[in-house]
Amino acid sequence: MSLLARVVHKRRATITDLPLYYSGHLLKKLTKEKDFKEYYGELRGATLFLYKDDTQETYAEKVDLEKLKTIELDSPYRKTPTIFTLKLHTEEMQLKIDNCDTGEEWRGYILTIVKKEIPSNMELLPGQMLQLQSALDQERRRNPPKACPRLPPRPPFLLPPPRATTAAEDKVDCCSPELPTCFFSVTRLEAEKMLEENPECGSIILRPSTLTNNYALTLRQPMPSGPVTRNFRVTSTGSGFVIELDTPVLVSSLNEVLEYFIEKTEYRLHPFMACQPYDTCIDPSGAPKYISITPPVAKIIPKAQVAPMLRSQTREELPPLPPPKQEDEYVLPEDQCPDVHNLNLVQLDGELRDVLKLRKENLYTETDMWNTPTKNNGKKSGTAEWSADSAAK
Repeated sequence: MSLLARVVHKRRATITDLPLYYSGHLLKKLTKEKDFKEYYGELRGATLFLYKDDTQETYAEKVDLEKLKTIELDSPYRKTPTIFTLKLHTEEMQLKIDNCDTGEEWRGYILTIVKKEIPSNMELLPGQMLQLQSALDQERRRNPPKACPRLPPRPPFLLPPPRATTAAEDKVDCCSPELPTCFFSVTRLEAEKMLEENPECGSIILRPSTLTNNYALTLRQPMPSGPVTRNFRVTSTGSGFVIELDTPVLVSSLNEVLEYFIEKTEYRLHPFMACQPYDTCIDPSGAPKYISITPPVAKIIPKAQVAPMLRSQTREELPPLPPPKQEDEYVLPEDQCPDVHNLNLVQLDGELRDVLKLRKENLYTETDMWNTPTKNNGKKSGTAEWSADSAAK
């Protein structure tokens, strides 16, 4: 390496602050562009830096490979030149390498750094595999995989109620295999339609077979001539599952069936995951509506119909009112008022006094008349006679 190249290499390492894993000349273009542009590329960390030539210190473009979804090989394998498409979250670009061996190395380094593992289907020499393993170890030390945080416990009110299962259901659950997330209970035509209408959701569907206790796998594989849909049979046996190919393959679970197809298609395919719609706008809550409060309606209580009370014709006579109070009588308070019997005694006492007073006056009159001399031939007057007679009586 010349002095200028060393200075440029050191300058780039200082600017990017990332380890260099692989570099070389390549052509790049976006899918909407017509022609390829030549760059000098460096794979530093999980980022691809593109320079206009190998003497430039500052990169012209960079591609964040952490956002890489898939790599699709557009040209036939081991054919010059090698062209493959990088599908990112926001865009798609194509890389073109004139040498097929160099193209295979580029693809191997990109997949290894992004997936944190060496693909099993790489066609590289043992020395190249050692260099690939060294780059993987360095990347794992630089950017170790982050463990997913443990989810908080589910609130008790969200836990589903325990469901009582019968003995037959328990037997089926113990015998049935664990189904992957891409398993759908659909027919062949329905699975092909799902893959055709939703290519962004995935390209592999596991479904039940027409044969009892067996399965089938439907995949949609992109090819230079166009997408191709294929169906494979998976037979369930006592020791595992057999993929019915020209050379049958035995695996222990349905998840390993998916892994086998993903590896054989060079990680270009992935299981089908049903897309769920999400809202992208938050509407402000409207003003609260006024609630009209009406006064409560008074309850009308029906009046009871009571028959008129019949009064007896024989009306009890009330006792006579007491006579007007005399000056010599005492006024009794209300709480000491005598009863009717006492009132009668008082009334009788008053009458007796009046009678005795009158009697006394008559006696005085008669005495005066007897003591006065009479005229008219010695006869007493008629008044005296009446008085005498009345006195005699």
